[in-house]
Amino acid sequence: NVAHVGHCHPKVMEAACAQIGVLNTNTRYLHDNINRYAERLCSLLPASLAVCYFTNSASEANELALRLARAYTNQKDMIVLEAAYHGNTTSLIDISPYKHAGPGGKGAPDWVHAVPVPDVFRGEYKSHDTQAGAKYAAHVQRVIESLQARGRGLAGYIAESLPSVGGQIVFPAGYLAEVYRYVRSAGGLCIADEVQTGFGRVGSHMWGFEMQNVTPDIVVMGKPIGNGHPLAAVVTRPDIADAFNNGMEYFNTFGGNPVSCAVGLAVIDALEQDHLQANALRVGNLMLGRLKSFVGKYDMVADARGAGLFLGLEIVSDLSTLEPAAAQASFISNRMRDHGILLGTDGPYHNVVKIRPPMPFNEPNAEFLLETVENILKEDFS
Repeated sequence: NVAHVGHCHPKVMEAACAQIGVLNTNTRYLHDNINRYAERLCSLLPASLAVCYFTNSASEANELALRLARAYTNQKDMIVLEAAYHGNTTSLIDISPYKHAGPGGKGAPDWVHAVPVPDVFRGEYKSHDTQAGAKYAAHVQRVIESLQARGRGLAGYIAESLPSVGGQIVFPAGYLAEVYRYVRSAGGLCIADEVQTGFGRVGSHMWGFEMQNVTPDIVVMGKPIGNGHPLAAVVTRPDIADAFNNGMEYFNTFGGNPVSCAVGLAVIDALEQDHLQANALRVGNLMLGRLKSFVGKYDMVADARGAGLFLGLEIVSDLSTLEPAAAQASFISNRMRDHGILLGTDGPYHNVVKIRPPMPFNEPNAEFLLETVENILKEDFS
């Protein structure tokens, strides 16, 4: 999903080569590209999100989002999802249970509070429960109440709009609306990590958070917006940016440089001119329908889920107990590679085969992938 608009897209290549042949410099020197790109990027978002900061990676961007939240709220405590991953810096490892609660990790610091992933397949509240979203959101409110009882405030809540490392999860209806209401009532900010899910990948919407009918206070974008070029962004409200403008200057030598912004503009052009969001919806619906047909047909396939070109296939060793089958999921991924198709595994149990192809992925590509997956499911896994 890094080569968002396709590997070596000609528009992106031409834009990068043309600009680097004229000028690339650090961002102390103003260049029209940064203003053009900021305007284009903001035009894709709700009107309240009007201030852009540019970085070179999503880790830098999420780090900056934390700084914005702390400056605005004068608080530090954060609420995160179990199994979340937000980046590779020290602070981001702190807010990433996938890392600090995994091999080599030392657990969460006292300012980080994890709540259950709203997984309606494997979690406490299932898909048949119409109140699942509200019930999962109540875990956030309980954390807030615990903080308040100890005289502590809240800086914010951060989550991928559809948890990727968490297992290609689609939130139940109403979840984020309730969470955002609780967080804002406590004085915190709501941060949407759209690195994996933004820029039309979910098909029905430009951003994953729009599927939940909410508007975040801060949106973080990463690798797909540069199509492989090191580019990331944070977009927020003007009042949050004003609170951050407290005398401690923010400067990023290469974030928003002329070449990066030229690339970013070309990616938006390709996304729009090639109608890639509509393609993600059409091809994604085709794939999800076929993947769902594997559930029950093959004993190890327990669930198929996702939106657009953000899909997951949950693999188990026992349908009655839902015992995760990480080895089998890895086998599928590796066998797909033998056929020239690159997939991976994710989820807290590493048993979800993740399918996130570049956005130009078309119907013939989808048919080849689906046929190959099904053939592999028929193989001997012993």
